[in-house]
Amino acid sequence: MVLVTAGTWTIAALAGAYLLRRWLAGGGGRRAKVTRFPLALILSHPALAVSALACWAAALATGSQALAWLATAGLAAAALLGFVMFTRWLGGGRHGDAASGLPVLAVTLHGLAGVAAFALVFLTASAARVF
Repeated sequence: MVLVTAGTWTIAALAGAYLLRRWLAGGGGRRAKVTRFPLALILSHPALAVSALACWAAALATGSQALAWLATAGLAAAALLGFVMFTRWLGGGRHGDAASGLPVLAVTLHGLAGVAAFALVFLTASAARVF
C-alpha cells in the first residue's frame, strides 16, 4: 500500500507541477486587479501537500501514528484548497486569465490522483500500524 500511495502522490505532484508551469507561462504570476486565483491560494495548495508528504514519509520511517494523522490533516487541507481552485476554474469565463488555458485532462488527472492519494493516506493512518 505504501508504494501505491507513493505512486499516486507522485502522479498528482507531477500533474500539479505541470499545471503550475502552464499557469505561470500563461501570465498567472502577474498581478491583476481581479483574479480567480489569488497568489496565496496558488502557493498554499502545494505547500500543504509537500508538508503532508514530509509528515507521511516521517510517519513511515518512525512508525508514528500521530505523524500519519498529521499528514492526513495536511492533505485534507490541501485538498480543500484544490477543490476551491477547481470550482473557480470551472466557473471561469468573465475573467480571462491564465487558468482558462489549462488542459482539462491535466486538471482531471491531478484531481483524481490527489483524491486517491488522500484516500490511501487516510487508510494508512487508520491502520493499526503505519507500515
